[in-house]
Amino acid sequence: MNLPCPSCPPAPNEYDDDAIVNTSANPHMADVLAARLSRRQTLRGGMTVTAAALLGGVGLTACSDDDNSPAPAPAPAPTPAPAPAPLKIGFTAVAKNKNDLVTVPEGYQVSILHALGDPLHWGDESWKDDGSETADSYQRRIGDGHDGMYYFGLSDAGAYQADRSDRGLLCVNHEYVVAPYGLHPTGRTAGAARNAAEVEKEIYAHGISVAEVKRETAGTTMVRGSRFNRRVTSATTMAFTGPARGSALLATKFSTTGQQTRGTNNNCANGYTPWGTYLTCEENFLNVISRAAGDDAKRTAKEVVGLNRYGLPQNRKSPYLWETAGTADLFARWDSSVVGAAAADDYRNTINTFGWVVEIDPFAPDSVPAKRTALGRFNHEGAWPAPAVAGKPIVMYQGDDARNEYIYKFVSKANWDAADVGKGLTAGAKYLDEGTLYVAKFNPDGSGEWLELTYGKNGLDATNTAYPFADQGDVVTHARLAADKLGATKMDRPEWGAVNPLNSEVYMTLTNNSNRVANTATPTGSQLKPDAANPRYYEDMKGTTAQRGNPNGHIIRWREDATNVAKFAWDIYLFGAQADAAADVNLSGLTDVNDFSSPDGLYFDKRGMLWVQTDDGAYTDITNCMMLAAVPGKVGDGGAANAAGGTSTIKGANATADTLRRFLVGPKECEITGIAMTPDNKTLFFNVQHPGEEGTPDWAAKTFGSYWPASQTDATAKKRPRSATVVVTRKDGGEIGV
Repeated sequence: MNLPCPSCPPAPNEYDDDAIVNTSANPHMADVLAARLSRRQTLRGGMTVTAAALLGGVGLTACSDDDNSPAPAPAPAPTPAPAPAPLKIGFTAVAKNKNDLVTVPEGYQVSILHALGDPLHWGDESWKDDGSETADSYQRRIGDGHDGMYYFGLSDAGAYQADRSDRGLLCVNHEYVVAPYGLHPTGRTAGAARNAAEVEKEIYAHGISVAEVKRETAGTTMVRGSRFNRRVTSATTMAFTGPARGSALLATKFSTTGQQTRGTNNNCANGYTPWGTYLTCEENFLNVISRAAGDDAKRTAKEVVGLNRYGLPQNRKSPYLWETAGTADLFARWDSSVVGAAAADDYRNTINTFGWVVEIDPFAPDSVPAKRTALGRFNHEGAWPAPAVAGKPIVMYQGDDARNEYIYKFVSKANWDAADVGKGLTAGAKYLDEGTLYVAKFNPDGSGEWLELTYGKNGLDATNTAYPFADQGDVVTHARLAADKLGATKMDRPEWGAVNPLNSEVYMTLTNNSNRVANTATPTGSQLKPDAANPRYYEDMKGTTAQRGNPNGHIIRWREDATNVAKFAWDIYLFGAQADAAADVNLSGLTDVNDFSSPDGLYFDKRGMLWVQTDDGAYTDITNCMMLAAVPGKVGDGGAANAAGGTSTIKGANATADTLRRFLVGPKECEITGIAMTPDNKTLFFNVQHPGEEGTPDWAAKTFGSYWPASQTDATAKKRPRSATVVVTRKDGGEIGV
């Protein structure tokens, strides 16, 4: 989610993860709104949108057999199971604060599970707070930039046990190397060419860690030396599977057949599978890939279209500059330029080998991770499954985390069979290598359509003039271009998603957008007017600085049609806002116990409680980033509203202290991200990423913007800030949140 130096603007030829690369003519939600307003109907009772439009309801009538036979007597109704007790938030809200520690409610306690540089095995020295650890050791140490994660119960036999809480495997993404580069002795060495030893360390500090965790009387800790402990890095060999496997688009000097690659990068959010494997998702992969000036002349016109659409025009340098560290393959492969006679001679296709969903079997430490190409290639924030139902397909939801990009859904060809639990990557091949990829279109009447991205359908073939598709491998590799062709709806930076286990409704964060302009303005460049799904334009003050657009973000949600895989209905669940903001800004009625800004991470626990995390820069003059607990309603529980700036929208029911409450606040200058919970709901894990990221360090004096995690237990500590995984429990051993 972050550039290595978020406060430093990229040079003109460097990668900018805020760049708009969708130049298609597909309508924004503003165009949808205009059509919606032209069809509005006024209902009795004062609502401004028809109930059918808002709820997307479909009336069903039973079929008659017309044989005039008497109807059979109805079977006796089964005795209903007792309804579970209503879910209630049971803690006192944590106050907003600027402390350099994790603040939790009274009755709760925190501990640090692991942080950057902690060794997974015996034989490597413990973290020394001086950046002296060797590059090689980071293949066995916890990486940097902790992000998405998931907990898998571990049986005594070393297999997946979904209901086990006292022993498990915790998979954690390490998204990027965090500025101010505490990974190195005195930060990153300056210069146009990178230091090879530093780059090697950074390559190994990216990726994923798998660590065994145990809950004992003294608390939950990492099991150092466990045979399951593993690092997957930017140098790990991986297999391609699905329709793009073996495609010429994936051929490189490393794998001339396009069947393998090395590494996974910028792993942001995540997912999991019902059979017990971890899904890690490649987001801002252009952070590590460059392309030379003059490269267009060495490419076909079709190639240039694809490269530009994925944000890698010629003469674009990555902020990491890994390719400048030497001619060895470890470094040269980050240059996606034509330098040889054919793709087998260079790494011109490196860019195509990233942007995928990667499946890892945490229970098989020697297994080769699989990049599941059927799920499409784009800036994956994550991949979130709907609840698995026997005899029905597996469904995965995905967001493309960039402005003007799309929301996707994958539906497996195979139907779910619970006998596949524990079958690892074999089950993954069954459910994730064949299926149908869809992209979302939001209709004017409040319903939505899933548009099929299949070669040979809807003009996705060689006759497409903007980009002639060759086969399904080409479609999934260039899913953005396929979505452009079908007229999918451009959205504002879809971030994390989560699926309610109680009703299968899907939630997705739209974190913020400073690029919104007033309805009366004429947009230029990548600017957008407000629309029904992103309706607010307002000014918010951060100190003496005016922030305009939609600085505080919101959460959208949708409900699938029960009878048609291609239909859904949507509304906006929550609007981020400061408690004292105007009513047309604070549309969800937030108060001091639950106001927030820039929602990012989302997670539903098994009880149906929703956890909301923030990655904020708009409200940080008042409070550090935070996590909230919510008892959500359902699509259609609110109604029509007019947002700041005059745009009409559809909102969910207002929040109250009983339905949304602040659970914790993080340390200085951090992002709160990644969340997992044990099946008994008694241990919660979450990540603190980049504490102290805005500070200018004095390495000799050990002066930093934050001293966390050392400051969690010692307010006088002057140690380097590190990303880390935190364990939260109740002091009485009870369930979290209630």
